[in-house]
Amino acid sequence: MSKKMFKVLCPMEGRNGVKYWSRLGSGFTNKDESINVYLDVIPFNKTNVTIQLREVTEEEQRRDAERRAANSNGAGASMPSNAGNETFAASGPAPF
Repeated sequence: MSKKMFKVLCPMEGRNGVKYWSRLGSGFTNKDESINVYLDVIPFNKTNVTIQLREVTEEEQRRDAERRAANSNGAGASMPSNAGNETFAASGPAPF
């Protein structure tokens, strides 16, 4: 059984009213199929926080591996997997 990896997302609204998904952290399955969630960011400017777990696709894993390889030239500190506050397209409208 392969260990599933998840991205932790939160729907956000920009200053211009545009809604987008922001990555908050990562999640990983345990032997008993429970999920540990590791948050890099906690949204504090909202009264109701919606957090969504989405399984990381093979394409995303490949892209992250290529990015890490390109950045491993020894210059500077390594960046977290969600560096740059990436946004992600949702399969539907943001739930707010």
